Amino acid sequence: MSSTGSGTYEGFTAEERAAMKEHAQEQKKAARRGSRADKAAEAERDVLAKISEMQDSDRVMAERVHAIVKAYAPVLEPKLWYGMPAYARDGKVVCFFQSAEKFKARYATLGFNDLARLDEGTMWPTAFALTEVTDEVEARISALVRQAVG
Repeated sequence: MSSTGSGTYEGFTAEERAAMKEHAQEQKKAARRGSRADKAAEAERDVLAKISEMQDSDRVMAERVHAIVKAYAPVLEPKLWYGMPAYARDGKVVCFFQSAEKFKARYATLGFNDLARLDEGTMWPTAFALTEVTDEVEARISALVRQAVG
């Protein structure tokens, strides 16, 4: 949400409105799907299609994140969430990949929702900036994803 310097509310940004429209379309599409197996297969196709539309560096990172989640947290099901690749358990999003392009940010983000079991003391990170998925980053993501599904 944006506001002016005087504190006046100006409404949602164009990117936020687009994300909300994508979410509404995702919900309608999911409601029309058939069996659970059909829903899961179609949801994964949707995620892979969304990833394929991303710009080069974001696409490469999203593909790696997708492969890591599939390998290290197979209980999570791919789905679109506000137009972003996400991974859910029992229909609730645990983690997601946000491309830099999505909200015109300078880096992509790997985020975790409150269902992720990343608790560490009284304060812990739930979002991580990504500029490249190196072998070291891949190891960190796989550990986070495994911990998230605990």
